Amino acid sequence: MTSYAKAICANPALLTDLYQLTMAQGYWRQGWADRHAVFHLFFRRAPFGGRFAVACGMEAVIDFLKRWRFTEEDLGYLATLKASDGRTLFCQEFLDYLARLRFEGEVLAVEEGTLIFAHEPFLRVQAGLLVAQLLETPLLNLIGFPTLVATKAARVTLAAHPDPVIEFGLRRAQGFEAALIAARATYIGGCVGTSNVLAGKLWDIPVRGTQAHSWILAFGDERRAFQAYAESYPSSCVLLVDTFDTIQGVKHAIEVAQKLKQKGHRLVGIRLDSGELVALSQKARQMLDEAGLNDVLIFASGDLDEYRITRLKTAGAQINAWGVGTRLTTAFDEPALSVVYKLAAIQDGDGNWHDRMKISAESAKQTLPGILRVRRYYVADQPQMDVIYDERDSQALQLPPQGPEKYSAEDTKELLQPLWMGSEPVHRDRNLEEIREYVQRQLGAFPAECLSLRGAKPFPVKIARGVARRRRQLRFHHEEFSP
Repeated sequence: MTSYAKAICANPALLTDLYQLTMAQGYWRQGWADRHAVFHLFFRRAPFGGRFAVACGMEAVIDFLKRWRFTEEDLGYLATLKASDGRTLFCQEFLDYLARLRFEGEVLAVEEGTLIFAHEPFLRVQAGLLVAQLLETPLLNLIGFPTLVATKAARVTLAAHPDPVIEFGLRRAQGFEAALIAARATYIGGCVGTSNVLAGKLWDIPVRGTQAHSWILAFGDERRAFQAYAESYPSSCVLLVDTFDTIQGVKHAIEVAQKLKQKGHRLVGIRLDSGELVALSQKARQMLDEAGLNDVLIFASGDLDEYRITRLKTAGAQINAWGVGTRLTTAFDEPALSVVYKLAAIQDGDGNWHDRMKISAESAKQTLPGILRVRRYYVADQPQMDVIYDERDSQALQLPPQGPEKYSAEDTKELLQPLWMGSEPVHRDRNLEEIREYVQRQLGAFPAECLSLRGAKPFPVKIARGVARRRRQLRFHHEEFSP
């Protein structure tokens, strides 16, 4: 294990920004450390110019909370930090307080793989103010990247449908840990496999791969290289045909395929990695079919994403499967999700709740106050709208202004479910295959116009009457917090 990987495992509580710790000490000095507070995690804008995201990373949150604590080594380091005047930044009494901390509180979250939309909370923390504050940075980190990549995978697989997509971005990921997170997230998002062997071992994701150009170059002769590979893997042979000349490569692949056929095997496919993929795939398909090799698949790779796949399919490319690496694993065109974690309610010294919201000159940065939940409404298993409501309000105030009174309880689903209660996780374990199937069911159920790659229509996310009233009151009559 590398030194940084060891540090991540050994010092999870230090995976935070310094200002979280300085605020924590401030709360402690004010006597506010244990006052309950509610924070909501949500994103302001859906990524990649779309309208939705695929929630991912909840398993990592549970693992993090299990390990979250300040070690003696952590506290020793914090004791060395100095303020700008040279004095010790953190007092010993505060460090002693941190030594006793473990996470105790309530975490609600959507099921991993849930389709979510801008501004609706998809994770909620209710805990002591100090602890809830310290979780901001790690939760944003743990949720943001996998949600981004799972969303990218959903978009790529929607573009490729019904063709399969394989992820192979390990070599260009931002580090080994990011590559593992991405492999898991892309499988959840809809990919059928990964090239990442460790990800396959950890999560039982199907692993896939052929050969690189170096295999052909090592032999110096394409025909000989293809034949050697076919002899090594007669039942799973896919040949990369563009090392020298693609059309000549297809001819050599056909020769190998005929020899395999004589021995009772078949060439699984050929792979195109460069060049004009539309024309080359069409010519390759023609050559394969004329040789009686109608069942040989054509794989494509090389800087692919949902936009290029769409263009290739629209132009008539004869491609049966897609290998997507860099632009998927690194979320190439949008490297970060606009995910935020905001305080929405806090108790005073007598245990009374006070709503909080950010009132900004930028309307997109204004937040919703209260102790919020999200309810999804259905008709015949088709999602119709989401309603953000405050759990303290009466049923009447939980409905939007034009409320869905026609829906019965069986037509609704509470999206935020317990992930952690008290000091223990309470979620239901689901394997990756279940989560992946859950994503696919949703992609088939939501209106297609809400999932479009470009020009998608927004899915209706409505604010309940009670939340609208609280927001209105805070906006125009913002109260001062009285300790």
